[in-house]
Amino acid sequence: MSKQQKSDAYPYASGGWGSLKAVTSILLQEKVPLANSQVLMRQNKPDGFMCVSCSWAKPADPHTFEFCESGAKATAWDLTAKRVTPDFFEVHTVSELATWHDHDLEDAGRLTEPMRYDPATDRYVPIAWEQAFAEIGAELRGFDPASVVFYTSGRASLETSYMLQLFARMYGNNNLPDSSNMCHESTAVGLKEAIGVGVGTVMLEDFEKTDLMFFFGQNVGTNSPRMLHHLQDARKRGVPIITFNPLREPGLLHFANPQSAVDMLTPHDTQISTQYHQVKTGGDTAALLGICKLVIEADDRALSAGAPRVVDSEFIREHTNGYESFAQYARDASWDDIERVSGLPRAALQEAADEYVKANAVTAHYGMGLTQHRMGVQNVRMLVNLLLLRGNVGKPGAGPSPIRGHSNVQGQRTVGITEKPELAPLDQLARQFLFEPPREKGMNTVEAFEALLDGKLNAIVNLGGNLVRSVPDRYRIEPAWSALPLTVNITTKLNRSQLLPGKRSYMLPCLSRIEIDRQAGGEQAVSMEDSTACFHGSHGVVEPAAPTLRSEPFIVAGIAKATLGERSTVDWDAWRDDYTRVRVEMGKTWPEMFEDFETRMWKPGGVVRPLPARERTWKTKSGKAEFMVPEALGEDPDMPEREPGSLRLMTLRSDGQFNTTIYNLDDRFRGVKGSRMVVLMNPADMAKRGLAAGDRIALETIADDGVERRVDGFSVMSFDVPEGCIGGFYPECNPLLPLWHYAKESKVPGAKSIPVRVTASAR
Repeated sequence: MSKQQKSDAYPYASGGWGSLKAVTSILLQEKVPLANSQVLMRQNKPDGFMCVSCSWAKPADPHTFEFCESGAKATAWDLTAKRVTPDFFEVHTVSELATWHDHDLEDAGRLTEPMRYDPATDRYVPIAWEQAFAEIGAELRGFDPASVVFYTSGRASLETSYMLQLFARMYGNNNLPDSSNMCHESTAVGLKEAIGVGVGTVMLEDFEKTDLMFFFGQNVGTNSPRMLHHLQDARKRGVPIITFNPLREPGLLHFANPQSAVDMLTPHDTQISTQYHQVKTGGDTAALLGICKLVIEADDRALSAGAPRVVDSEFIREHTNGYESFAQYARDASWDDIERVSGLPRAALQEAADEYVKANAVTAHYGMGLTQHRMGVQNVRMLVNLLLLRGNVGKPGAGPSPIRGHSNVQGQRTVGITEKPELAPLDQLARQFLFEPPREKGMNTVEAFEALLDGKLNAIVNLGGNLVRSVPDRYRIEPAWSALPLTVNITTKLNRSQLLPGKRSYMLPCLSRIEIDRQAGGEQAVSMEDSTACFHGSHGVVEPAAPTLRSEPFIVAGIAKATLGERSTVDWDAWRDDYTRVRVEMGKTWPEMFEDFETRMWKPGGVVRPLPARERTWKTKSGKAEFMVPEALGEDPDMPEREPGSLRLMTLRSDGQFNTTIYNLDDRFRGVKGSRMVVLMNPADMAKRGLAAGDRIALETIADDGVERRVDGFSVMSFDVPEGCIGGFYPECNPLLPLWHYAKESKVPGAKSIPVRVTASAR
């Protein structure tokens, strides 16, 4: 890649004036008062609050502006001056609101009072908090616990998550799906099998010690922009960054630091990627195998010549299992197959391998471009294979680095939000709270919606998020959701999930993490875990949007008390009033992590979670780090053969959104304005179909299950993406993703590789 080459869609560096303009725009759009805009100065600071968007690390020595464009948008979204009061619902029926765009629903403002759906008037009507808790509790007591699901968004704090998992298990199930099931469950499964821990091993301090970084399927410019500061520092030290990504993303090309006068007042910026390889969608295993093959063959030649080894033979012998089987598989692999599936020439992979063998300490960052595939777990395992070849796990400056999305999506798993009984400390919970936890496997997100479609669910308690919009097969899911006997949505804003009310539906508005949480025990704080496995305290700094709002712990405690009654040994009122009591119990459940947490949670830089793999202690079946032989090079070895002319659709997030929250309809990095109904397509693929920029098309899923999946009204846009691959925005493309198209072992929806055909638009 030329050192000066930038994206044609956005020919500027990420960050810079474009970022500052976007932050100013969102503050004005949401009518955030000047005083509240100063709250950004407390974001990700030891005396402030953890960002409500991404989970990137919170440094011990923060920048003056320790927030990014995405984080500022999320904060402004919560600090909006707009309100959705009961008067709003007197004017608007649910049927009318269902015709609104997702952006307009959330942009209406903060919800202020608990509401219950009234089918006679097709409106939400106010209900008192205690009455809502009593009615929900009575409903839940009447259901078979196996038919109830407790879903958690990644914004929930450690304290809230701990309370919810305990409530669910006391109620009688392990049905605790969460947003991890939708994105990084492939990481949790793959890393656990390979190195014995289900999270990454890289910390902020490793950025100062690494010699080389890889990026696979992660767009740092829109998903975790604060990370760009650390990448810029590494590049200034001369650290190469090698990127594998189907689309050319500006955030991984050039960066102008908004906090640098030189970057802002001159044409200066930092080239982020020193190599940029546009791998085909679903071709990551093949690309990784190609690099591994080159490293192993170089080692074979060195061994024959009596030269120094290329692989870390001592590390492999002492710390790994399965090397010879994998090495032979790599030797036997065909370059024709590797090049065809990856879409990359051997010379490009040789260029990456040459850098890899020169580096002593290598970090591999990745995102959902690896995990949201049929072979997502295999992709993660292959990345670990590459790292293990040269001992790049368990030493400074090296290791796997999954970049998480939601701010506490990793932490909620740490405190028991899991459908897998073997991953929860059930014996300890039984001793601690004097009850017998259920031992049957619960439902993950895909399994919960399979049960919904089969008519086996009675209730979903949805803690945060816009679940209906985020899941696959939306056209099938929505009517089934509306038929549920009970839905409970704990949320800050109006969204699509509340506009598909079941027989009984409740909307319970909660405080944002940014807001001061006053309980009977005084002002309360909560805690989160970031992507680098560090725990941080967080407390609100602004007045609540309405005095009628309640915190997430308050709401969980209220429903739990009303449901369980005397069955529970927990004093839910005491936990509601003082979250210190919750943290004390967390310390009893996991003393190695949370003992004396109350005095440690405000440590600058965070409390480091113990991870045996960082010390080269491997909690695997063999007691060693595991190499893996791939099942197949291709993305979908067991899918029906695609028809001629088919394309591979990957869903994308724009810079104007965070998950299902859409701040605006633009994506400035990709040159999209005023609409999200856009398909990004290679010019050659457009020419084959006789398409020009702006032409209207529909997409249909290629599957043989008898279900028609079609989304119409897309506009074609020429973009730098490999032939045969196209991109479209999430969640608009979710109806095209079959619920059954998920990663083996992890069941993460395969949103990054959906086989589709282009058809004529009916609009």
